[in-house]
Amino acid sequence: MTDLSKLRHARSKKDFPGITLEEDEYVELSLRCSRIIPIFIWSGTALALIVCGVVLGLFLASASGGATKLDSAAKAMMTLVVVLVMVAIFVCALVATRVYNANRIYITNNRVVQQTMTSLFSASTNIIDLNSIEDVSFKQNGLFEHLFNIGTLRMSTVGDETTYTFKSLDNPVNELKVITHLVHEAKDQKKDKEDN
Repeated sequence: MTDLSKLRHARSKKDFPGITLEEDEYVELSLRCSRIIPIFIWSGTALALIVCGVVLGLFLASASGGATKLDSAAKAMMTLVVVLVMVAIFVCALVATRVYNANRIYITNNRVVQQTMTSLFSASTNIIDLNSIEDVSFKQNGLFEHLFNIGTLRMSTVGDETTYTFKSLDNPVNELKVITHLVHEAKDQKKDKEDN
């Protein structure tokens, strides 16, 4: 292992403590989901909280005067229900953001490490050797993905023909070139080892 490789390995271990690196391995790329989706999550949350606040305000204003006067216990109960709904909406937004941001993909000089989280209690890690990747592509479907320039990174493997996907990724034109280059490099190294 060269001095540069040792330095890159040490730096990768420090910068990416969540992944286990082999002795001669270092991270070339770290990809995460697009930052546009959390903006939509929190915009929707803000809108829902505003609607809840307006509904509560209108209810309390109408319950205070006119023919539908409510006692203080009914007002307190309605206020409690709306506040609990608002807290639930906020907590759901926090959880959705946490789960969304936990999805990462790391490309090392030897492997692809994909960390996927679908809920707070459901996470998985896929590890793919670079030399077993047959095809790398990026796909966009629908108006939303084209409008915000996001899509799905797909990697197909040799043999069992498994396709690994990574959704909601910003258009990774340069990253695709790097991944494809690393795949070709890994295959060339494997071929050289087999020839020797």
